[in-house]
Amino acid sequence: MDGLKYRLIIFDWDGTLSDSAAQIVSSMQRAVAALDLPPRADDDFRQMIGLSFEDGLGQVYPDHNTAALIRLIQGYRRQWLAQMGEEGEPPLFAGALPALQTLASAGHTLAIATGKSRVGLQRSLVHHRDLGQLMAATRTADETANKPHPLMLEELLAHFEVPASAALMVGDTEFDLAMAAAVGMDAVGVTCGVHPPERLLAAGARALLPDVAALPGWLTAG
Repeated sequence: MDGLKYRLIIFDWDGTLSDSAAQIVSSMQRAVAALDLPPRADDDFRQMIGLSFEDGLGQVYPDHNTAALIRLIQGYRRQWLAQMGEEGEPPLFAGALPALQTLASAGHTLAIATGKSRVGLQRSLVHHRDLGQLMAATRTADETANKPHPLMLEELLAHFEVPASAALMVGDTEFDLAMAAAVGMDAVGVTCGVHPPERLLAAGARALLPDVAALPGWLTAG
């Protein structure tokens, strides 16, 4: 790995590697309807993607009590699992897998830091087995701390004994970029996910890319 600026590259999952936003929003709307909670716009649910369920729902329903939010979370999980049975696991973004294979072949260590649960991420990695095999480590919000707290990144840096200056975070939300900024790590925003370019730039994105497929070229050019 001599000569690599970024020895470790850490990826978000939903909206970065997985084109899952539409299914997440659909599942949330089904849960809201099933629980007879006040309706919310699709974009409200899109904007919580990347946070933990608790934190995201607290933003969407700030006036609801904890018990109501927990019910919604449980409803979401039931609806999501049912939808997975009907529609299958969300696809990866086009070109994501070849890009990761290129990065791994070049000597980069690859990892995931996601707001998903361990159960949810494991299900996704089993389905996308070729991608899962490229990941040297993964961290989920229910095992560490919720984004934008940087604990996931701190743990990955410690695990690989890599300084923040030799690592790169890749994500589609300001929460991903805020984690990186908190530990002094460079971050790249991808615009294929849920947050618009201006939010990614304001959160400190070193560059904006249309998707992960463009990352190897950006690294080579840099």
